[in-house]
Amino acid sequence: MPQILTINTGSSSLKVALYELSRELRLVLSGLVDRIGSGEGRLRLTDAQGATLVDQANQLIDHGSALQAVLAWLKAHSPDLTLAAVGHRVVHGGGEYREPRCVTPDLIADLRNLIPIAPNHLPQAVQAIEVVAQSYPALLQVTCFDTAFHRHMPRTAQLFALPRHFADEGLIRYGFHGLSYESIMEQLRNLSPKEAAGRVIIAHLGNGASLAAVRGGVGIETTMGFTPAGGLMMGTRCGDVDPGVLVYLLTEKGFTTPALNDLIIRQSGLLGISGTSSDMRDLLSRESTDPRAAEAVAMFCYQAKKHLGALVAVLGGLDTLIFTGGMGERAAPVRHRICEGLEFLGIRLDLHRNGAHAALISPEDHSPAGRAVTVRVMQTDEDQVIARHTGDLLERQS
Repeated sequence: MPQILTINTGSSSLKVALYELSRELRLVLSGLVDRIGSGEGRLRLTDAQGATLVDQANQLIDHGSALQAVLAWLKAHSPDLTLAAVGHRVVHGGGEYREPRCVTPDLIADLRNLIPIAPNHLPQAVQAIEVVAQSYPALLQVTCFDTAFHRHMPRTAQLFALPRHFADEGLIRYGFHGLSYESIMEQLRNLSPKEAAGRVIIAHLGNGASLAAVRGGVGIETTMGFTPAGGLMMGTRCGDVDPGVLVYLLTEKGFTTPALNDLIIRQSGLLGISGTSSDMRDLLSRESTDPRAAEAVAMFCYQAKKHLGALVAVLGGLDTLIFTGGMGERAAPVRHRICEGLEFLGIRLDLHRNGAHAALISPEDHSPAGRAVTVRVMQTDEDQVIARHTGDLLERQS
């Protein structure tokens, strides 16, 4: 049975999933290589039921060697492996790529030109594409873009208030986490077509965090902008900041451009405010004894609530609020604090359901009439979206 391999490269991690191309996509295995380049990397693969296939330490220096290790394991331990195509998550597609595309030399050249916009993600994606091409020269590769979901935003939502020629040169708000938002909207359409056709806000809250407003199934606004560093504060990213602060750091504090980028991307957010951790689980466990941890949690929830309110205004109301991502799916206190005080918008949580991470966390008697908002917790599945797009393009090519 032919299979599709999906590859999702992060700044220091690589996720993979293998799907069987039967009548419906069937997950065979999934895996993660994390802490790439740190000397403390680890390769974990599990089968479709979650049973561990391999869990071993690796000193993998880059994403290329990490992917080579995964491919080598697959070749050695999967005698029936018959790859039909590989699908990649690519963080940035610029203004041109609004849908999945087959890999070509021109596309790779375009991705290289976009690296200055997403320097912490695109080089890894390009490297993964090249490793697959070296191992399987004739294999179809498909790129799925995180920015594509947001390309239908109104022009006023995409522009910065800068001289027009900058927008013509591609300096606009792109938005990210698009594959996650696409996954959630697909699931919502299957679960409740009426909700999917209404006014929806999705909060993708993980180490990278953003919110998106969706009306009639179309994304009309999001919190991230030109790069994945904008919007609300995240694990190590600062989110929105007064641009004058950046000028001040450059001119008065002597920051170099690389040092400033490192500050914005790796030293800020929850880590910068707490001084100890970028992991919300750690901060929640320490907030009663560590004022800085408590302040970091409070800031994150405040900013998420502020952005949520802005998106409700853009939508002209709200019918459904969905939490996803690591924090969104598993941090009940964060969900509670974001929603607390928003009863005037029709947002109420059932505390027991929220604490149990139920799929529906608004009250059972929360009638959809009036201004009541349905609040859900949903698990995003970017890999399945990538596999589906890859399968569609594979079918068109055959």
